[in-house]
Amino acid sequence: MASITPSYDREGEHIGWQVAIRKKGFPAQYKTFRTRKEAEGWATVTESEMLRGIWRDRSASEGTTLKECLDRYAQEIIPSKKSGDREMGYLQQWQKRPIAKRFMASIEGQDVAVSIKEMESEGKGANTIRLHLALLSHLFEVARKEWRMSSLVNPVETVRKPKLPQGRDRRLFGDEENRLLAACDNRQTIWLRPAIIFAIETAMRSGEMLETWRYSNKEQIKTSIGLQWTDVDLNKRTAHLPKTKNGEARTVPLSSRAIQVLQDLPHHPNDPRVFGTTYEGIHQAFVRACKRAGIEDLRFHDLRHEATSRFFEKGLREMQVAAITGHKTLQMLKRYTHLKAEDLAKLLG
Repeated sequence: MASITPSYDREGEHIGWQVAIRKKGFPAQYKTFRTRKEAEGWATVTESEMLRGIWRDRSASEGTTLKECLDRYAQEIIPSKKSGDREMGYLQQWQKRPIAKRFMASIEGQDVAVSIKEMESEGKGANTIRLHLALLSHLFEVARKEWRMSSLVNPVETVRKPKLPQGRDRRLFGDEENRLLAACDNRQTIWLRPAIIFAIETAMRSGEMLETWRYSNKEQIKTSIGLQWTDVDLNKRTAHLPKTKNGEARTVPLSSRAIQVLQDLPHHPNDPRVFGTTYEGIHQAFVRACKRAGIEDLRFHDLRHEATSRFFEKGLREMQVAAITGHKTLQMLKRYTHLKAEDLAKLLG
């Protein structure tokens, strides 16, 4: 049976009502309310949940703010994540939002919806907002399962996420591939032409092929070492990628054209990289080559779309293509596949 007693401050002034619930098999519960009616209501609900066996201790979630959980997440979870540097940026932005001052138990879907509106007003794109929400959602799941906040409801699951724009469908058309390769200037970099061909043949991401750096707090941080010669087996015609964007290693089969590219590349004993340059170097050279070739609206990443579509046009099945590209879901694979209607017409006979 709950006991409800008046609560007083040090001067003896009445400030509210304290509820104490002591029941066998449950930890003692104490909570103070402004009015007796609120105290009685909470006591009734709590005792009812205990009797029905559905009670959950809410003290941790009611006494811990989102900011405190974000701090803990930064210390315990992010260091073990491959995309930790990027996610730390999302986390730091959550720490600055008004919602961070709220207690975990009080955060509802409508509060998350307000944060979504804030991000939209800041000019953030739909995918960026979704990545922020993914971090917040995972934090709530960790808090619920590992931080003694089992009573929490994940508020991210109750809100509508921004709709992603239609994926790019840019492919190489007509003689664009020949024009692009012809525009590669070996005097500027010997790596661009082989990198383009290799990307088209393997569907590898730029970060899987090339050494990649980014700036964080005015410091350069290497985010990818790129493809290494030790991970290439010319006899088996494979390239092993121990670290990929989705966190899973994969081994990519190499076509005859890809093998020829590798055999023609210079191999310096003191440089373990297959492509002895960085993504930034290739990106700048790629932009210049497109300009010389008169090709508009083409990005290096579009070559991954091109490669994925060509795999299907060669007759490979979905699971075979996914094994090469590393897509975890068929939905994501579909976003990277843009088959040409004229090629499909030929298959119809």
